[in-house]
Amino acid sequence: MLESARMLSVRAGTGDHRFTGIWFVLVGGRLLVRPYYDSVTGWRRAFLREPRGTILVGEREITVRARSARGECLLDAMDRAYAEKYPTPGSRKWVRGFKLPRRRRTTMELTPR
Repeated sequence: MLESARMLSVRAGTGDHRFTGIWFVLVGGRLLVRPYYDSVTGWRRAFLREPRGTILVGEREITVRARSARGECLLDAMDRAYAEKYPTPGSRKWVRGFKLPRRRRTTMELTPR
């Protein structure tokens, strides 16, 4: 199901957070996400405070746990996966932006619980 999805929705934490649509990639079967705007009230910071949450793929809700993802090889593979998955001219700006060091440092892996 994730393999064919262009986006997924994420709700961080167990409180009354709303679902937010985000880009994601699968690298070696791992679900990786990275915020473009890492705001104090955003989904990544909520996951840092409480690593449990939910993703919505189609109509299916899946409980997940978030953790920071590290390793240059993994982050490089994620950059390539973003470029392959989102190749349109309108996406190029965002794909380039995801490669910046400040955004690479915010990479998270979401695993089913």
